[in-house]
Amino acid sequence: MPKLTFLGHACFLLEEEGKETLVFDPFLRENPQATRKPEDLKVSYILVSHAHFDHMGDAYEIAKANQATIISISEISSDAQEKGLSAHPLNIGGKFNFPFGWVKLTLAFHGSGIAGGHACGFVVNYHGKNIYFAGDTGLFSDMKLIGELTPLDIALLPIGDNYTMGIDDAVHAASFLGAKLVVPYHYNTWPLVEADPQEFRKKVEDKTGSRCLVIAPGESHSF
Repeated sequence: MPKLTFLGHACFLLEEEGKETLVFDPFLRENPQATRKPEDLKVSYILVSHAHFDHMGDAYEIAKANQATIISISEISSDAQEKGLSAHPLNIGGKFNFPFGWVKLTLAFHGSGIAGGHACGFVVNYHGKNIYFAGDTGLFSDMKLIGELTPLDIALLPIGDNYTMGIDDAVHAASFLGAKLVVPYHYNTWPLVEADPQEFRKKVEDKTGSRCLVIAPGESHSF
């Protein structure tokens, strides 16, 4: 049974016993919410949505220690390869099969943090389960297409406002995506991104057909 663990801010672990472990946006060492250190992680793949410090974080350190493969936009992947790391480049709309399933890059409306790049999100098929990680993004109507093209088991959405969607826009995103379960992230790390996840949970469940689960840093959910 796959397990999703929230490590704080925008970092999630996706794992299943005896199978590959994935980590999304591993910002840990300088993350005030983090419940683990980079050296604690044993992963096979590292998905990086963009190169801002609070998302790229400790990706290269973790990749080197684990001989893990970074999956990201071409510019980040090329930079990682130039530093001797394993990386698989993708670009918006592109999809590739991996041993655990597949990864498809989606739009994310945000800065890239790297010259020539573009912020992205990911739709991940992990041993038959479909997970959407939005990355840092504002609301955009093509989220409807993401949900139409791939029935989603879980949608991971930022809610902290200022740098990303706030609560109300993220509720609209949840309605577009139609995932069975919605999980918020990117909130309460710093004062600029303060948000009430319980308000988000109530609004999602009142206004959409999705269930919403608030996962505290360090907690897990099996699905």
